[in-house]
Amino acid sequence: MASLQNVFNISSSAMSAQSQRLNTVASNLANVDSATSSNGQPYKAKQVIFEATPVGTSGHQGVKVNKVIEDQLPPRMVHDPANPLADKDGFVAMPNVNATQEMVNMISTSRSYQNNVETMNAAKTMLQRTLTIGQN
Repeated sequence: MASLQNVFNISSSAMSAQSQRLNTVASNLANVDSATSSNGQPYKAKQVIFEATPVGTSGHQGVKVNKVIEDQLPPRMVHDPANPLADKDGFVAMPNVNATQEMVNMISTSRSYQNNVETMNAAKTMLQRTLTIGQN
């Protein structure tokens, strides 16, 4: 039973981490066209950094979000001389968000989350079947 509990702990840590990653991806996609953020600068894409973390007392490792960092790529420069934020050459600094990459991250994150849900469901089914062994 303890090993099945480890499966639940490890999978739930991964689901929590992937949930935070999905929120970050959503924030990046929501700001893909935001010319300015609250600090007056273009929004900077955020990236999630994971790290291994002990789960329970068994010595098994799960995962957690270590930190969320800003992507250091330069802003995307878009030629739009009519924009009031344009520089003297007619370019507007836009967020460094790559929408295609963010969609790939979203699919990867969703699949990872779903894999962990399926792992937990399989462990739950095994646990339920184990409990019914002595009933016959």
